[in-house]
Amino acid sequence: MVARTVEAYGRLDCAFNNAGIEGEMGHGGSNNIADCSEENWARIMAINLTGVFLCMKYEIPQMLKHGGGSIVNTASAAGLIGLPGGTAYVASKHGVAGLTKSAALEYAKSGIRINAVCPGFIRTAMVERTIDGGAISEEAMIAAEPIGRIGRPEEIASVVLFLCSDDASFVTGIPMPVDGGYVAQ
Repeated sequence: MVARTVEAYGRLDCAFNNAGIEGEMGHGGSNNIADCSEENWARIMAINLTGVFLCMKYEIPQMLKHGGGSIVNTASAAGLIGLPGGTAYVASKHGVAGLTKSAALEYAKSGIRINAVCPGFIRTAMVERTIDGGAISEEAMIAAEPIGRIGRPEEIASVVLFLCSDDASFVTGIPMPVDGGYVAQ
C-alpha cells in the first residue's frame, strides 16, 4: 500500500488507517471475556490493532524521508470507555488510542503528527450489522447519543481531513471523540 502510493505520487504526506471489525457480538456470539473465543479475540486484534501498527510501521519511514506528515488512526468511542459485551473490540480500540499516543510522542520532533478519531455510533455497515444482529437497537443508539441522532460518515471524514491538514499543525497525540457527546456523559 505504501509502496504503491509512493510509486504513484512520489511521497506520502498523510495516511488514514481505517480498517476495523466488531467481531462476534449480539445474537451471533459474545465478546464477554469468558465467552469470547480465542479465535474471535485474535481476529479482532489482528485487524483493529495490529493492522494499524503495521500501517504506521511502513508509513512513518516514508514520511521521515520527506520531513514529516500526518497520520490519523480510527479508534472508537469504545477506545475511551468500557462497554460490556464488547471486550475484544473495546480492548483493540483502547490499544489503537494508546498506540497513537505513544507513536505521536516518538515522532513529534520529526514532523509527523499522529492522532486518532474516536467515532460514536456512525451510520456504517458495522453499525447496521450491530442493529440487525440484535446487539442494540437503532432507538437505543439514538437515545445514547446526547446529540439525538446517529452520525454520518462524512462527519468523521471532515475531522480526519482537518487532522491531516496544516490547520491542525499543533495537534498531535490525541484520540479525538467524534461521537455526538457520547463519552462526555
